[in-house]
Amino acid sequence: MPSTALSGTRVLDLSRILAAPLATQLLADLGAEVVKVERPGTGDDSRTYGPPFAPGTDTAAFYLSCNRNKRSVTVNHATAEGQELIRALAARSDVLVENFRAGTLAKYGLDHESLREANPRLVYLSVTGFGQTGPYAQRPGYDGIFQAMSGMMSVSGHPEEPMKVGVSMVDILTGLYAATAVLAALRHRDATGEGQFIDLSLLDCGLASLSHFAMNYLVSGEVPERRGNGGYGGIPSQAFMCSDRPLFLVAGNDKQFSAFCAAADRTDLLQDPRFATTSARISHRTEILPVLQDILRTRTRDEWLAVLDRHDVPAGPYNEMPEVFADPQIRHREMLTEAGGLPLLANPIRFSATPVEGYAPPPALGEHTAEVLRELAGVTEDQLSRLRARGVV
Repeated sequence: MPSTALSGTRVLDLSRILAAPLATQLLADLGAEVVKVERPGTGDDSRTYGPPFAPGTDTAAFYLSCNRNKRSVTVNHATAEGQELIRALAARSDVLVENFRAGTLAKYGLDHESLREANPRLVYLSVTGFGQTGPYAQRPGYDGIFQAMSGMMSVSGHPEEPMKVGVSMVDILTGLYAATAVLAALRHRDATGEGQFIDLSLLDCGLASLSHFAMNYLVSGEVPERRGNGGYGGIPSQAFMCSDRPLFLVAGNDKQFSAFCAAADRTDLLQDPRFATTSARISHRTEILPVLQDILRTRTRDEWLAVLDRHDVPAGPYNEMPEVFADPQIRHREMLTEAGGLPLLANPIRFSATPVEGYAPPPALGEHTAEVLRELAGVTEDQLSRLRARGVV
């Protein structure tokens, strides 16, 4: 079963694709009851974002990644009857999450101002590309666009070529910001009795994620360089090629660099004033990195990892996916789990009192329509039959 930390909290999830569904999945993992409302017949767009698809189904792995522990209800919000059903569900929910373009749900009376009349305690989260206000508020957008616009691409990649992060990083970070915002709003609601509206923008979240890169620029006025697999901290902090395969090595302070020199039998480097301190190594980056690369090419990756571990120097292998899931630490932490025979990435949060102890598989389209509408909206079997016949559910 999911954690019991958010037991008794109901989330009405009108979102699709990735950022907002990740947020509601996280809330579901933490014990919230999440009711996912999808379009009859087609559902969340991401159900078709394959291949790959789950074996024997037409449900994409993309959808499976962010919709476990939810119940799926199909309701056509473009119909008057569908709008009434969603209002009924919202009236009995603690949180509503949606990611329609700014202003869209107001056309159907499903915006925050409309729903708060019936449920003033409702926490209403709207996730959009550019936010509810500003000159871009009505623009559509996807993760790669926000990586480009936020500056994330400007600090990623090699000097000659900016690159996006391989995964949909702005979506993922926005999902985490979204879940955090909901939890804070629930805390405020429980203290005051008042719900509130949360306006979350993917562009804003992409920029916020630049963190110290953005702060370095704001303080110095210097545009950050792209350094490929190199970092901005102490030297070394990057990938190096060994005699067979690469590893990632970080010696972020003088103690760790000294330990690396001992591991490499190159304590002479500590006598060179260009390399003796962290600030000196940063200033002489272009001189020391070729020296370190030549050293690391003298042994295999696994030989280096063993000797560096003995000397307490932070380092790790470059892993392809098969190696990731075979890693003994990953296996020990049980980061690979399953639900209904479906392999899943586990939630990484480890609670002592309210652990996440299991998962329900992502729902089939409309799998729970009847039970949810009976339970939360008081719909009878005859009414359900009529609603189905008219394409409302």
